[in-house]
Amino acid sequence: MLSVGDAIRSAVVEALLLRERWESGVAYNPLSARMARDPYPVYAALRARAPVHRSRLLKAWLFMRHADVDTILRDHRRFGTDPRKGSLSSRQLAILPKAPHELTMLLLDPPDHTRLRALVSKAFAPKVVNAMESRIRGILGGLLDEIDDPAAFDLMQAVAWPLPVMVIAEMLGIPADDRAQFRTWSAQRARLLEPTISRRQRRAGEAASRAFDAYFRRIIEERRAEPRDDVVSALVRAQDEGAHLNERETLNMLRLLLAAGNETTINLIGNGILALLRHPDQLERLRDGPALIPAAVEELLRFDSPVQATFRRVLTDCEVNGHPLKKRDNIVLLLGAANRDPDVFADPDQLDVGRDKVSHLSFGAGVHHCLGAGLARLEGQIVLETLLDRFSSVSLLGDRPQFRTGIVFRGLESLPVRCVRS
Repeated sequence: MLSVGDAIRSAVVEALLLRERWESGVAYNPLSARMARDPYPVYAALRARAPVHRSRLLKAWLFMRHADVDTILRDHRRFGTDPRKGSLSSRQLAILPKAPHELTMLLLDPPDHTRLRALVSKAFAPKVVNAMESRIRGILGGLLDEIDDPAAFDLMQAVAWPLPVMVIAEMLGIPADDRAQFRTWSAQRARLLEPTISRRQRRAGEAASRAFDAYFRRIIEERRAEPRDDVVSALVRAQDEGAHLNERETLNMLRLLLAAGNETTINLIGNGILALLRHPDQLERLRDGPALIPAAVEELLRFDSPVQATFRRVLTDCEVNGHPLKKRDNIVLLLGAANRDPDVFADPDQLDVGRDKVSHLSFGAGVHHCLGAGLARLEGQIVLETLLDRFSSVSLLGDRPQFRTGIVFRGLESLPVRCVRS
């Protein structure tokens, strides 16, 4: 039974959505069960009726055409990520960090963003990522070996969740015995990137952040005394060499690598495998032609994006494709909708693992293009190659896997599958 407070909130939400429908003929409710199951019909309706849509619920303008989203992502002079520059309420501002150095790189604009990104980008350079390939294959092989019964297991729990956490933990130089704790922290921290989380989820995320910081303060001191060939040592070295990186920024950088990076790869694996299981003809194309796997990963990123939305704030009065915007307006960029724009992709609702030139926006664009995109791609490719090699058959158990609700990320709670060993 709903409490009085819940009933009032529900009534307010319904009133706001009713106003949206009256204004444009369609409403956007990102936390509805319908959106969690399949947001793409809603995106199509929005694009057809109001491709620049005013969300009364989010107090923001929604952009969903590929060209508009790409333009905004690449223009950091007119559109920023710092949440304090938007038209947020005093209550929303109260929960934000109070100083720029307490914000992660994800929420900073140049020049602070440029400075911080330059310090960590070397750790994700193509040469470094490619050198991780054999280790990723080893970690994945070990996870698959631990599956008791391949005829019925949860692919999210067995593979999608632990693999990215273990890989990034190894790059950070974290002992193997501590990586299970990292998995919990990662999940709790990632929820803080969702603007509509519950108070319980926020408390859990903040507690995970405090535990994470305490843990890494010890690791930082250990690396300062005995440097290693890992990301933490590189950040400590930059801090000690006067690169204008303080301890708070170092911890924020490590938090970001743990939470945002893992969540993207987790969802790529889960959403991608589910899409292939629902399109067995495309899965067979990969069995017959494994050379298609790199292109298939790009198509899977387009077809059901791990990150569905990102946010920007208008920094100066301007317009996008004829639509006027005011300074401090809030913007939501619907990446999942842009990735199915029929003006860019032929038959956008069709999964085609052989699609040419998949110019998706799942990793963003411009200065905030995902730092770990190369690593996510490599992990996705290795998962597909290994599953197809190890199992002669992979099929879905149940007809409706459950997705977690959220605005930013789209990912599965579980993915029950049946596999037959080759």
